[in-house]
Amino acid sequence: MVEIRPFKGIRFTKKAGKLVNLVAQPYDKITEEMQEMYYAKSDYNYCRLTLPIEDNRYEISKQRVEKWFSEGIFKQDEEPGFYVYFQDFELFGKKQIRKGFFAAVKLHHFEEEIVLPHEWTHKGPKIDRLNMLMATQKFLEPGFMLYNDPDKATIKIFDEVAKEEPIMDVIDNLDVRNRVWKITDKKLIKTIHDVFEIPPGQIVIADGHHRYETACGYRDELRKTRKDWTEDDAANFRMTLLVAVQDEGLTILPTHRVLDKYEIDDNAWKDIKEIFDVKEIKLDEIQEYLDSYKQHAFTIYTKGKAYGIVLKDPKIIDDYIKEEHAESYKMLDVVIVREVIFNGILKTQNLKIDEDIFYIRWIKDALAKVDDGKATIAVIMNSTKAAQVLDASKKGERMPQKSTDFYPKMISGLVMEDISEGEKLL
Repeated sequence: MVEIRPFKGIRFTKKAGKLVNLVAQPYDKITEEMQEMYYAKSDYNYCRLTLPIEDNRYEISKQRVEKWFSEGIFKQDEEPGFYVYFQDFELFGKKQIRKGFFAAVKLHHFEEEIVLPHEWTHKGPKIDRLNMLMATQKFLEPGFMLYNDPDKATIKIFDEVAKEEPIMDVIDNLDVRNRVWKITDKKLIKTIHDVFEIPPGQIVIADGHHRYETACGYRDELRKTRKDWTEDDAANFRMTLLVAVQDEGLTILPTHRVLDKYEIDDNAWKDIKEIFDVKEIKLDEIQEYLDSYKQHAFTIYTKGKAYGIVLKDPKIIDDYIKEEHAESYKMLDVVIVREVIFNGILKTQNLKIDEDIFYIRWIKDALAKVDDGKATIAVIMNSTKAAQVLDASKKGERMPQKSTDFYPKMISGLVMEDISEGEKLL
């Protein structure tokens, strides 16, 4: 069963300066230009911890954490709690709020079927984040997971809590407003706990698969090496943003597939037309075309022309997928593109990311990649739904790589979790 606990978050004090100068995007979203921008903002910008410019980055981060504590830049909360987190953002002209909360989630390996992965991931720099974790003894950035709350009990609590003034309120450099409130009331904490005890008692990783696996591996090592280890050790729990799949602000953007080194010849078009209804559409009609279908509709852009395609009969997928899979998995658009269009018709094999295939968030950028001659085919898609993510994961399925793009990303620098020896979560 899922186990979540309140924790004593570590936060910037007023001595650090204005929060707008301290927060940063997640470490893996920071470009060199952004890195320089964050460094210029403040001597205490969080980027100096998560992604230092200096060569000896792990030792530098460790020294800075210790120094900033001694200087009163950081302070650990005296009372444990959950941290409600709202992100106000605008997307496609619509204002939305994603609502969730930070908690310490007990670590479980995937085979225990309590914390579930939702997609296959490219091999990531696990050793880098492991080194950072070992050096600082802190979870500097949270994980991100989804849970089921059919009655929206937790969301109702968040809305009540949000009637008060937030303890943190900052607009980041991507114009997302980030607000945080702290819950210490034991009755509210119990109500939240109760939601996670509803069978089957599972949660799904939305983002951060690599870092989660790194945390599990490091916890396993500490179990063997720490003298006074107990299951209440803070290192047995990872700071995580938890968002209900029922949250109306939970947004997943599509990740468009862009191929290089492949062409759609006459024979390929013949195969496509046997399986899909095909019609040429204008470029400015692509989004409207996709919006008019709930599933199994795509746009192929190649040689300056766009073609809307819709799957004629979903049963055809069985001709392309020989392995045993849940029906809901086979109905995923990302699976259809990979198995039918790429592997089946175009005969793509072992696509290398950023060489043979590019994963691109925005339609205009995907089309531009083709127009600039840096790719040959763009497949424009609808987004995967949150309910599909939860359903596939609970059925033991893992989606293809880059099936989801949760938006917006969590800002870093609001709160961190201490996992030093002796730190317990009770």
